[in-house]
Amino acid sequence: MASKADELVRAAEAVHIHGRADQGVDPKGGDAIVPGGMFTYQVVVRSERVYIVQITHLGF
Repeated sequence: MASKADELVRAAEAVHIHGRADQGVDPKGGDAIVPGGMFTYQVVVRSERVYIVQITHLGF
């Protein structure tokens, strides 16, 4: 899961290069599938953060 989260952070940095100066609307969050489950995330550009809002472990 950590590598997938790292990948999301790098992508957000590349797309939203203005960070705190950004005046637009935050992008829609999404789901990331990882081995054994998934997690739901939200990008908050002005805070320069990617929040993991839910982790689902499927138990296998």
